[in-house]
Amino acid sequence: MSQQLSKLFGLELLSRSLRPQTLTKIISFCATSASLDVGSTLHAIVIKLGFCSNVYIYSALVGMYGKCGKLWDAQKVFDETPHRNVVTWNSLISGYLQAGSPLRAILLFLEMLKVGTEPPTTFSFSGVLVCCGLLEAEELGGQVHGLSLKMGLCDDVVVGTGLVDMYSKCVSVDTDDEAMTLVREMLRLGLQPNYVTYNSLLSSFSSPDFWDCCRQIHCRIVKEGFDLNVYIVVTLLTIYSESNSSLEDFRTLCSCVSVWDQISWNAVIAGFSNIGNSEEALKCFSEMRQAGVAMDFFTFTCILRAVGTLSALIEGKKIHALVFKSGYASNLCVQNGLVSMYARCGAIHDSKWVFTLMKEHDVVSWNSFCQAMLIMDLGEGTVELFEQMRRTRVKPDNTTFLIVLTACSHVGLLDKGLEYFNIMRNDDLLEPPKMEHYATIVDLLGRAGNLHEAQAFVDSMPIEPAEVRKLMYDRGIRKTPGYSWI
Repeated sequence: MSQQLSKLFGLELLSRSLRPQTLTKIISFCATSASLDVGSTLHAIVIKLGFCSNVYIYSALVGMYGKCGKLWDAQKVFDETPHRNVVTWNSLISGYLQAGSPLRAILLFLEMLKVGTEPPTTFSFSGVLVCCGLLEAEELGGQVHGLSLKMGLCDDVVVGTGLVDMYSKCVSVDTDDEAMTLVREMLRLGLQPNYVTYNSLLSSFSSPDFWDCCRQIHCRIVKEGFDLNVYIVVTLLTIYSESNSSLEDFRTLCSCVSVWDQISWNAVIAGFSNIGNSEEALKCFSEMRQAGVAMDFFTFTCILRAVGTLSALIEGKKIHALVFKSGYASNLCVQNGLVSMYARCGAIHDSKWVFTLMKEHDVVSWNSFCQAMLIMDLGEGTVELFEQMRRTRVKPDNTTFLIVLTACSHVGLLDKGLEYFNIMRNDDLLEPPKMEHYATIVDLLGRAGNLHEAQAFVDSMPIEPAEVRKLMYDRGIRKTPGYSWI
């Protein structure tokens, strides 16, 4: 590509007819093809030919450096531009967004509004809404929404899609409703939502609590003819597998996959694993390999979960060998999957070996190994491991506390269990206890024979006792006949 551009550029020089419009087009092509070397050469020629005041050329240079990941150079060109138009601003905003600096991109957007040379375009709003979604800045996103209404740009399908995406990422019931309202408003105005709009809308209702909403959106997608879109299908596969769908519905959805690439295979493997059909997940993994599709860390993470569910230790060791061969042995997500897989297969020593060799541990790593100890009925070892975790910089989450409270209940460590529960309740930096934690404490007190204390604890709970009783039943906790813990 660079040779083709150099050849084209050389022909332009030889013809001595290099015009600003031609330069702008070639620089823009360098941005699209990420040809930094040719783009830098063109920048030098621009200076030599005296086009430093041409706003179109310099806007293209800002965009080229931004898309090539050279933010310092993009910022420098931007600062040197004597006259900036909205394209210049949009190019730098896009560069910071692509570089993973959404906050800096938002600050640039606000600075552009303050300067007020030119009003923001639909592209400006689209970019800043993506930034708000990434930062989950719902309040700021709402203000941008208001500005788009004021400027009459909310009717544009690009802005509307950006708003749906922003509200879907600022996850709350209110923002989910706002996303649905926006799409209805787009339809009322005669705007045709595209596949990106529906993809964002589906993401906003990805929780199992909104399963009925997802099915309604799916029906609309079929009606609009987007049901075979590769991006839509992958999102639907993820949602169906994480919600209350049946295996039959999921299989039907798999038949809609038209492009079997890495993303599609990963979604299908993860889906069968989530639904609980681990045998099918292994079969798909084998077919993916036979098709010659490259595997990534997500592929291995999903298939390791399926292997753990089956307790298929031999298969697990084969996949572990494949992990080494594929170069993902040092990936943290894959390592966590290996720790959990070996534990579920009853190979606690292998699980400990992987955990010990890890260079870094996150909360998932600690949870995986604590769960491994608990699976092997090593309650005291789980508590010791939790104490070791507390001496690190990794902060335990609700899952960690549920594991260690369950361990305390199983081995009768009443005082320790109550101590950990009080830490959860009193430390403002930790998530507050949930229903399952209260149920575990009731179990802890009941197993220790402290029925009166259990009754007093239940009476002081901020949640309904009936919910705790149901959760205890679902988790297989049994009380002594004739004695009610609730």
